[in-house]
Amino acid sequence: MASSPSPHQTHIPLPTDPGDKPLNHEANLKLVPIHIVTDASQLPAEFLEPSPESPLVIGFDCEGVDLCRHGTLCIMQLAFSDAIYLVDATQGGEMLMKACKPALESSYITKVVHDCKRDSEALYFQFGIKLNNVVDTQIAYSLIQEQEGRTRSPDDYISFVGLLADPRYCGISYLEKEEVRVLLRQDPKFWTYRPLSELMVRAAADDVRFLLYIYHKMMEKLNQRSLWYLAVRGALYCRCFCVNDNDYADWPSLPSIPENIIMEGHAPEEEILSVLDVPPGKMGCVIGRKGATILSIKESCNAEILIGGSKGPPDKLMVVP
Repeated sequence: MASSPSPHQTHIPLPTDPGDKPLNHEANLKLVPIHIVTDASQLPAEFLEPSPESPLVIGFDCEGVDLCRHGTLCIMQLAFSDAIYLVDATQGGEMLMKACKPALESSYITKVVHDCKRDSEALYFQFGIKLNNVVDTQIAYSLIQEQEGRTRSPDDYISFVGLLADPRYCGISYLEKEEVRVLLRQDPKFWTYRPLSELMVRAAADDVRFLLYIYHKMMEKLNQRSLWYLAVRGALYCRCFCVNDNDYADWPSLPSIPENIIMEGHAPEEEILSVLDVPPGKMGCVIGRKGATILSIKESCNAEILIGGSKGPPDKLMVVP
C-alpha cells in the first residue's frame, strides 16, 4: 500500500441492504484516500500478484488523449473498497503499466468498468495488455433490462451519467462530468498536464468510486444465464477493437456455457465476434444516411454491430450476435 498519507480523499458508497437509507446519506459513505501512483511499489501487493486465494473486485477506468490505439493513455483508475489509486501512466511510463499487466490480464481480479472497448484497445496497442475478466456495467444494464422484459433499440446504450442517475443503482446527478467534458473540448490535452490538479484528481476518482456499489446492486439482479452473457460479452467487447492478424489466438479463451444452464434446456448459442472487412471508401454506404442503413441491419439480425469510426480500426465492422 502507499506508505505516506494522501492529501486527497473521497467517499465510496458502501453496499446496502434493501430498505437502507438513500445513497447520499453519510451513513452509507466511507471516506477513503486517493493515491497518485508513479511507482508499482505504491500499489497493493494483492493487486500486483494475483492469486486464487485472494480474489479481488475493483472499479476500473482509463483517461487519456483520444483514448484508442493511436491516442495516449494518461491515467488508469483503480477503486478498491478502502482506497482509490490513480495510476499515472504519464509519469510512471511503461515500467509502471507493465507491472500492472498480470492483474489486468488475471482471471482472479474482476475489473468493473463502464464501456470497456476503448480502454481495452489503448491498453493492448500501447502496452501489450489484454484486458481480461471484466464486468461491464453497460452490458449488465442491458441484460437486466432484458430480464425485466424491457426492450431497447440497438443503439440505446446507457451512459455512465445515465446509470448513476437511475434510482435502482445510485440515483444521483453527476454534474461535474459535464464540467470536465467542456474542459476536454476546449483542451484535448487536459489529462496530460502535471502535477494533477485538484479537479483532475476529483474527476478521475469520481469515474470509479461508484462502480463497486453499482456492481453489488447489479449482481443481486442478474440470473445465471445473464451472468454468463455478461462474462462472454465483456470478453468480446474487450477484444473487439483490438483487431490483429492472428484471429485473437493470443487472447484468453471465452467463458464456456455453464453446465447448470445447459441442463435447464434451451442452452444459449455460443457468442462469437465476427470482423468484416469493408472495401475502402465504402463505409458510408454501409452506415447510410444518418445511420439508417446500419440501424436497419442491427434490427433485422438482432446483433451488436460496432464501427471503429475516426479512431479505428478503419474499414472494419465488428459483429456480436
